[in-house]
Amino acid sequence: MIYFKPASILRQALRKPDSFELTRKNTSRFMYIVPIAWLYVTIMMAVAEATNTNGTVLGGIITFLLYGLLPMSIVVYVMGAPTRKRAIREKERAELADAQAALNRSPDAGTETAADPVTPIRKEP
Repeated sequence: MIYFKPASILRQALRKPDSFELTRKNTSRFMYIVPIAWLYVTIMMAVAEATNTNGTVLGGIITFLLYGLLPMSIVVYVMGAPTRKRAIREKERAELADAQAALNRSPDAGTETAADPVTPIRKEP
């Protein structure tokens, strides 16, 4: 779910114009207004197509899918690419930090053999 608070962004801009910054978080949320507006336009186009005397409901559905839903799904996917890439990098960094922490927690820190190794037991035929 997208939480969009235009009032808080506007308040921040009006309160301190010099310190107002559109951060990545604010701009990514703010940019969802374009796909929402385009979907509204295509819904209206589809309704006009379906209610026209020469139009059909199937034509309205195809209009909405081909002019609205398909292009906007591609646009939203492309818009989300930097966020996905950033999340992948953060996950890799966290996994690397966990691996290093686990390595540092081991008694020999992975540099020497264990002091009291367990001998393997073989099965006799």
